[in-house]
Amino acid sequence: MTSEVESDSELPAYATTPRPRRVKRIRLALLVSSFAACVSVTLMGYVFLGLMELAFGILGWGGLAVGQTGFLSGVQTGLQLAALNFFLFFITVPAAALALGLSIGRLPHRGITALMPYLRWGAVWGAIIVGGTTCVFGWFGGAAAAAGALVSGAAIGGVAGAFCGFLLHRIVAPAKQLTEMDLSVF
Repeated sequence: MTSEVESDSELPAYATTPRPRRVKRIRLALLVSSFAACVSVTLMGYVFLGLMELAFGILGWGGLAVGQTGFLSGVQTGLQLAALNFFLFFITVPAAALALGLSIGRLPHRGITALMPYLRWGAVWGAIIVGGTTCVFGWFGGAAAAAGALVSGAAIGGVAGAFCGFLLHRIVAPAKQLTEMDLSVF
């Protein structure tokens, strides 16, 4: 009897008590969020790569830094990899669905209904996945290029992950599902 009272007091302020009932629309939210992750990483990669090329043109620094070493060439490599993310959708969409399912997809089952944990953990895992991938390919240009690829990939992945956390929270609507009473007979 006291363990139930203790478990209620141990929950964070943004969580409700976990309920044993099934949370609906998790699979749909994971599928939509993983497609949104793939598309948003690609779009941000193209936009930021275009802005970087525009800045290089205005400053008169030349074009693409392919095969060069340095921080800016790593940033450019990370942006190029992010821009080409959609062409490997058969790998990136399942990877994003798996990462989202094992991280923020578990939050509704734990009774977490606030939006901020979904945004925060989506951004963290997006930055880890995209930043880690771009950093691995950035190592071909050296340590400085890997650092640049890590920074650009993590920035894009963080924004895309936060967007995916927002989508998952809106589709699942955990506050509504966990607090409404089910009065159906069948």
